[in-house]
Amino acid sequence: MAVPVPEKRIARFEKLGFGMFIHWGLYSQLGKGEWIQEIGKIPKEEYIKLKDTFTAKDFSGREIARIAKRAGMKYITLTTRHHEGFSLYDTRGLNDYDAPHSAAGRDLIADFVEGCRAEGILPMFYHTTLDWYNPDFNGNFKEYLRYLRRSVEILCTQYGEIGGMWFDGNWSKPNEDWEENELYALIRKNQPDAMIINNTGLDARGKIGNPYIDSVTFEQGRPEPMNREGMEKYVAAEMCQTINRHWGIGSLDFAYQSLPELIENLCACRKVGANYLLNVGPTAEGRILPLQKELLAGVGDWIKMAGDSVYNAKPCEIRSTGKDFVLFDGKRYWFYIHDLSVLSQANVVKGVQGVGPRSFTNVKTRFSSIKWVDNNESLDFTQNTDNGLMSVNFTGYPYGTNTVVRVAVADAL
Repeated sequence: MAVPVPEKRIARFEKLGFGMFIHWGLYSQLGKGEWIQEIGKIPKEEYIKLKDTFTAKDFSGREIARIAKRAGMKYITLTTRHHEGFSLYDTRGLNDYDAPHSAAGRDLIADFVEGCRAEGILPMFYHTTLDWYNPDFNGNFKEYLRYLRRSVEILCTQYGEIGGMWFDGNWSKPNEDWEENELYALIRKNQPDAMIINNTGLDARGKIGNPYIDSVTFEQGRPEPMNREGMEKYVAAEMCQTINRHWGIGSLDFAYQSLPELIENLCACRKVGANYLLNVGPTAEGRILPLQKELLAGVGDWIKMAGDSVYNAKPCEIRSTGKDFVLFDGKRYWFYIHDLSVLSQANVVKGVQGVGPRSFTNVKTRFSSIKWVDNNESLDFTQNTDNGLMSVNFTGYPYGTNTVVRVAVADAL
């Protein structure tokens, strides 16, 4: 069975490759994660007072877009409204539980969109479907859904072209009719080129759901390869993940992923053609923490070394064992090689392993050369196009270097 051709917006989304997720709201002032209202059993009447101290004085869409750009990220998905029900945008009379009616006194989504466009970053909007503030969520669900659609319509009509709408919360009422067709049709009418994504959560990673959906989600878990044969529509994939253990800022959360882990996660996503949406939790005032900023910059340095294959190349027919994989950009093949050793004298680096020949199968293209992209060193290889076997002698890192995942580019004859 044939694989459908991706629609233009989906093809564009796949080439973005790497994006920033931002969870930011009233909860950020408490520094205990985005679920603290529910987990901490904070009374609603007490919690909503947080809007009176939500100054957002350090929030700059332009600065955040610059940080994302430095990291090699092509898009940002920001929580316009999280489960707490507070909106970072002007709800234009739906209620006064929004940023313009808070101590911030301004439309923060307008600032965000303007900053993204100035830096060439595609803005995307997260919007909760679960709502702890609106009493209709549990009292009059059909009325709540009308409120939700009116909220989304504001986002789709007041901020120019956006990259997509990213929903989260349907899993909270699995037996309810969420009237998804009406919601998604509204988006498609007003934002025909916007991605429609609805997070299926930790227990249903990779599930497609409604036909309007443009990408499946893999929350906090590396994506699996998608079999698109026979699908009525080509659907993309995206892994969303926290940089530490919370989506919203955790002031005492020091369990950060390391830079090598982040690089390997990005590569694991691109191995199967999925995007990597990496989350940061800004401070109460809206500033990205220096540690998070520097980790992202480190990933950006790696992307500069690896080249445009991170964005433009896709999985191909060549197979390997273990974590190694090969991508194809339409002209050249890119070999992503893991767990190489540093070459040095024995008294400097102990246990030199992980270098030498590695095998690949289903290689139908005859190559003229294979070179490391970081130092242009040519690699020895042998291949047999009759049986599709290939062996490449991958050399180790020169002393003083280690890119975690090393990339080689191969040119065809």
